[in-house]
Amino acid sequence: MYAKGMTVRDIQAMLYDLYGANVSASMVSTITDKVWPLVEEWQNRPLETVYPVVFMDAIHLKIRQDHQVQNVAVYVVMGITREGKREILGHWIGDGAEGAQFWLAVLNDIKARGTQDIFIASVDGLTGFADAIETVFPQTRVQRCIIHQIRSSLKYVGHNDRKAFVKAIYQAATREAAQAALLKLAEAWGKRYPVSVRSWQDHWEELATFFDFGPEIRRLIYTTNGIEAYHRQLRKVTKNRGAFPTPEAARKSLYLAHRDIAAKWSQSVFRWTAILNELAIHFEDRLAL
Repeated sequence: MYAKGMTVRDIQAMLYDLYGANVSASMVSTITDKVWPLVEEWQNRPLETVYPVVFMDAIHLKIRQDHQVQNVAVYVVMGITREGKREILGHWIGDGAEGAQFWLAVLNDIKARGTQDIFIASVDGLTGFADAIETVFPQTRVQRCIIHQIRSSLKYVGHNDRKAFVKAIYQAATREAAQAALLKLAEAWGKRYPVSVRSWQDHWEELATFFDFGPEIRRLIYTTNGIEAYHRQLRKVTKNRGAFPTPEAARKSLYLAHRDIAAKWSQSVFRWTAILNELAIHFEDRLAL
């Protein structure tokens, strides 16, 4: 019941309604604490030496800290193994809003647990994200999420102009064609929507990484939608809670939810064989670490 998102008081009430059992909320909490060694073991387990692709994003939960309820970022990393399987590397609870400095600590933890190399990291538009990744994994290619970029830049664009504003860039066949489209974008809209145009120009190198790869890898890395789908499944479990009483309670609930979600991940990434063959060409000397 706890793994499906019921609070300890919900469980207390259900046990009484079904069985007439008077079980205190503190006892329910004590019983669910039995899972804590599994949470710690999972969070600190050794990791793969190489992850060809990782996705990095955060989910936000309300957690009681310092005698008040705070909106706290929980940092999540999803890796794709060399076998093409999805793996969540951990859940890290921060001390407030999402920040690049805490992501640096997350990356250092991943490295300390055995990961030596990441080929491509697909991330959102957080300022300083690429610098944090480069500090720990200097050879990693960073792909800034195109979908996040589109949403962010369109906030400043009139509704009737939105489709024309971005379509030519991210649907271009090559990097050169996309750069040409970016120049045309600046010429056509630079005066009218300078903030939106500048956001594409300032982050172009991170946005254009996927143009260096074939269609299968492009489809995999151009957006962080994969990890966001995982977050949506976590929210099904956490949405009934007003706030978690402690960070430990949040980690416990997230781990149990994760265990149910990951049990259904039996398939490899779509067209993984083709992806792996291309990765072997681009990262030949690093794939066998």
